[in-house]
Amino acid sequence: MRRIRYERPGGPLFLEETPVPEPGPGELLVRCEAVGVTLPVVRKVTEAAEPVPLGGELAGEVVAVGEGVTRHGAGDRVTGLCFGHGYADFALLHEAMASPVPDTATAVDAVALVRSGLVALGALDAARPEPGEAALVTAAASGVGHLAVQLARVRGGAARVVGAVSDPGKADFVRSLGADHVIAYHDESWGEPVDYVLDAVGGELLTPAIAALAPGGRLVAYSSGGGTIQAYDLLVGARSVIGFQMARTARGKPELYERWRRELWRLFEEGALRTVVHGEFALEDAGKAHGVIEARDNLGKVVLRP
Repeated sequence: MRRIRYERPGGPLFLEETPVPEPGPGELLVRCEAVGVTLPVVRKVTEAAEPVPLGGELAGEVVAVGEGVTRHGAGDRVTGLCFGHGYADFALLHEAMASPVPDTATAVDAVALVRSGLVALGALDAARPEPGEAALVTAAASGVGHLAVQLARVRGGAARVVGAVSDPGKADFVRSLGADHVIAYHDESWGEPVDYVLDAVGGELLTPAIAALAPGGRLVAYSSGGGTIQAYDLLVGARSVIGFQMARTARGKPELYERWRRELWRLFEEGALRTVVHGEFALEDAGKAHGVIEARDNLGKVVLRP
């Protein structure tokens, strides 16, 4: 089979031939039909001290199962998070991380919706939204952000949704998702205060994001971008910051994780939540797909199609 890997930090990514893996206990062997490209994986290539497997979200057909697997069998269509080599023709998924793909959905739908949607929905729940509040979503045109903008309205009941983007050229796209206003990160004013911010950027953006909060407002930080917050900025106006990590929920609250997955598919099938795919790249063009993410050029999800 074909697989993408790299040999030194920063790449380049290249295609290699390798044997199809055998599923171990509790594992599914999946023929990959779609693989999501995410910023955390792109950052691993550029920042990790040693090369790591390129994993992440994938969707496809189960072709074999390991010992002890009970919920899935050959021929099932599943999506899930792969912690090993996922940029490949075949990949291994642990059964606990796999969920079924409805007959009405494609593999690309699944990759664009489930993992990114879980992060968006989890971050929204962490903000404890109340109907009628105002929400601000950073990285609003990203794979997670474009779903968070919609969920703030349809799930959180927000009366006003603001999208924040790196490039003003993304404004029309974010408005098409239902945002009332769109701002650029470098704008001097971010407009009227909001009740909560869902932040996927971190770093230097934390300061203006905190400043955008109304008194008593909440910022949910789910970025891998780091950053520092001054305690005084929280004291003024009694603002708060909440950290959200999907892995903690998946491990510690599997029933909540599953309930979120069912809700996402329901909203998708009802037409209340739509996914947008920026581009579909061949497996051998994984480097180009990473380049789109690195340049922050994507509008929606970037997908590999093995």
